[in-house]
Amino acid sequence: MVNAQQLELLIKSKLQPTHVEIQDLSGGCGQNFVVTIVSPLFEGKPTLARHRFVNHELDEVVKQVHAFTQKCYTPAQWERITNK
Repeated sequence: MVNAQQLELLIKSKLQPTHVEIQDLSGGCGQNFVVTIVSPLFEGKPTLARHRFVNHELDEVVKQVHAFTQKCYTPAQWERITNK
């Protein structure tokens, strides 16, 4: 079973995020997560490439959950979104 804290630690260790949000929509059973990741590692990558990169880096966790939804932003994109 995966929990949000484990997922957050893994994201922080592998993706150099400047911001991370994790929602466990499974009621605590660790089977449905929505994550928002802001990282400079996403610079120059289109959305699909970002998602593939995250899936590769978090493979050990992603393959254990039923649903994994990700929103990946560069720091500049996140700044525009949050300062509207």
